[in-house]
Amino acid sequence: MYGAIIGDIIGSAFERSGSRIKTKNFELFSKNSKPTDDSYMTVAVAKAILLSKGNREKFKVEVVRQMRFVGRAHLDCGFGSNFIKWIESENMGAYGSIGNGSAMRVSPVGNYFKDIKTVSEYAKISSEVSHNTEDSIIGAEAVASAVYLAKNKKSKAEIKCFIEKNYNYNLNKTVDEIRPSYEFNATARGSVSEGIISFLDAEDFEDAIRNAVSLGGDSDTLAAIAGSVAENYFGIPPEFIKKANKYFSRDILEVIFKFYEVI
Repeated sequence: MYGAIIGDIIGSAFERSGSRIKTKNFELFSKNSKPTDDSYMTVAVAKAILLSKGNREKFKVEVVRQMRFVGRAHLDCGFGSNFIKWIESENMGAYGSIGNGSAMRVSPVGNYFKDIKTVSEYAKISSEVSHNTEDSIIGAEAVASAVYLAKNKKSKAEIKCFIEKNYNYNLNKTVDEIRPSYEFNATARGSVSEGIISFLDAEDFEDAIRNAVSLGGDSDTLAAIAGSVAENYFGIPPEFIKKANKYFSRDILEVIFKFYEVI
């Protein structure tokens, strides 16, 4: 979960038009760095997992409840207009989004559950409450699966093979090959593979984040996806975690700390 949060915070400074970059040479935690919807919805999914304790039906209820509860407290953090309507509603259902919002928030699923089938099932649930299209569901399942596989000490080659075989993503390009022509894309189909490749093409956690941001796209989400997997594969420098913690209020930190106690 910290991998997604740190990736989001670092990437946030380079997400908007005019701030996107095509280089790996940049300040990691700058004056413009901040948590966005990626971080807060990741925390909401983690809290839903903690409260539901492995009960699927309860998770279906809690993941909606917690995303709305956390989201309403942070409405200015970067949500899309349709998702804001969903957050503010008491009963609005999924709205056919093809976006990458499902993939950016799913890392707690891959970290918590103990087998790949359950990871996939809960990733789907966490997506389809709002992002109920095939692309968004597949994106969430792919990221959660990669997180799970990295946690269980699978090699990059094994992770790549599994994602390509099960989710029909092409992960053969390198970051250097993608970067020149890549443009901002907030769809799941247009960003999940690039986020995973940013991890696959990295030498360590920091390099994965730099790869993702350097693509010049939806940088906070690309870095959240890359960081989600890189956390389990490489580990995170402790100083990154200390810096990330400073951005959050006590209630958010309590969820994060509790989640790491149980995984």
